[in-house]
Amino acid sequence: MFTHLRKWHSLRSQILIVFLFVMVIVLFVVGYLTLNQVSSMLKKNAEEQTQQVAIEASGRVDSLYEQINIASKFVITNDEVQEVLDRSFRGQDVSFSDRQQLQSIVNNIQVNSDGVFSMELYNKREERLLPLDNKLLSGRIGQEWIERADEAKGSLVWIGSDPQDPNHSLVIRRINLMNHGFANAGYLVMSIYNSYFPFANQDNINQYSILLDNNKDQINSNYDGSIESIAEGDQTSIRINEEDYMVTKETSDVTGFMVLILTPVSALTEGIDGIRNGIVLSGILGIIIYFICSWLLSTIITKPIINLTNTMQRANEGLLATNPQMLAVSEITELNSTYNRLAEETNHLIQMVYQKEINRSQSELKALQAQINPHFLYNTLDALRWSLEEKDEEELAETVIAMSDLFRYTITKDNEDDWVTLKAGFKHIEDYLEVSKLRFGDRLKWNLSLPKELEHIMIPKLVIQPFVENAVVHGVGNKVDTCTVKVSIKQVDKEYIQVLVQDDGPGMDEANLQSINQSLKSGGVTSSAGGKGMAISNVYKRLQLYYKDRLRKELQIQSEVNKGTEISFEIPVTRGE
Repeated sequence: MFTHLRKWHSLRSQILIVFLFVMVIVLFVVGYLTLNQVSSMLKKNAEEQTQQVAIEASGRVDSLYEQINIASKFVITNDEVQEVLDRSFRGQDVSFSDRQQLQSIVNNIQVNSDGVFSMELYNKREERLLPLDNKLLSGRIGQEWIERADEAKGSLVWIGSDPQDPNHSLVIRRINLMNHGFANAGYLVMSIYNSYFPFANQDNINQYSILLDNNKDQINSNYDGSIESIAEGDQTSIRINEEDYMVTKETSDVTGFMVLILTPVSALTEGIDGIRNGIVLSGILGIIIYFICSWLLSTIITKPIINLTNTMQRANEGLLATNPQMLAVSEITELNSTYNRLAEETNHLIQMVYQKEINRSQSELKALQAQINPHFLYNTLDALRWSLEEKDEEELAETVIAMSDLFRYTITKDNEDDWVTLKAGFKHIEDYLEVSKLRFGDRLKWNLSLPKELEHIMIPKLVIQPFVENAVVHGVGNKVDTCTVKVSIKQVDKEYIQVLVQDDGPGMDEANLQSINQSLKSGGVTSSAGGKGMAISNVYKRLQLYYKDRLRKELQIQSEVNKGTEISFEIPVTRGE
């Protein structure tokens, strides 16, 4: 039994079990939160949609109310109606023919107005002109509504339910004489169908819609219960027939009418069961997929460890082999890289022990050659010098001396320093120019400028001479007339000096200049301009090697055709590495 359990005690099995355990917890939490979030979102969206329906219904009621308002304006502003009421205002009797004419006008407007059941006209004395029965206005409606109509000064006033027919509602409007300073000439009473104002959502049979006027009286509704507590209260939900309903209210700023919508809460979260089932099925499918992926992932994670273990076991046999890099997590990759570096460094140290002995033998041989060969060369040049002086060839003798000094400066033993003072460097440049004068004669002129206070500054050997050589070879060599080479050192500030090499030779065109500058930026060399770029690039690499990031500026090269070339760079006063 323990043997069987030990099989599952491997790293891969533990990773698989932990991954699955975490995944089940994550799926459960995510599913639970998602279900709650979706339920809340569905309910919120349904609430917003219902509120929007209420707003639209209130807008439709306002529009229908405005149509009634316009129809009443057509009646009270009609010229013939104004004329008849004007005569009545002045105390004249309204004839039967005048009433018939008014009836014709009112009927014509009523036919073209939706929702209007009847229109009644009264004069200032509250006597009814239409219909033809001479009843008083105060007997039709209460006196308070007549007073409100007077206070409204011609605006439409909503009265409410018609005492004679609960299926109708009444509105009243005072008629003002436009030719008599808008004096009160009578009243217009209109009876409106309650069904003229539709339900908020007639298609939803599970929803209750209620329309209340500005007096909180019911105009239209498909709800049979009491609405007083709903209209007056602030509750957002009520319970009807053992079912919860959400209450949505919208009051019009124009008419003061209130639209009430009662929506079942169950309808708001309709479809949540399907979402719940979908989440459960997705969770089961996710666990299956995650099981397969976890198995593969645990295999991928543990395989590099197994390979590394096998490689390290072979090291016990004396073989320090490296383990090939494999795609793995960063920690395992770092562990593998660390072992490989350890193996490589160990192998490298072993090789160094053998290589050190070989290098020591080669160094001793080179040191012996470096002592013999220059010694032979110097003796030969000295013998040549004395021979020339005996023949009174003083100029050639001086050239041989310069050449000897040139070789002594260039050839250095391994244990000698690679740094020289500016004074020694300028002496070497002068020796080179003396030797070059043997070839170019009077065509070569030079001007060396080194302030005395800068003579002690140490610079790498042979960093100025290649630029001077370029100036001689490409400047003097390509010019028929005299060419002057100028080398100067300037103090830029306390920490840096500038090295400037100039010639007034033929110069370079833009293409060659760009090629050399490009080779400096890319770190390569160029063969353009007769190999000039190669020497410049090599010197620039040496400057970067010695001074690293202490170089203030890149190598500056300026050249114009038939005007010459100028090369400058700035280096620290203190020596580099």
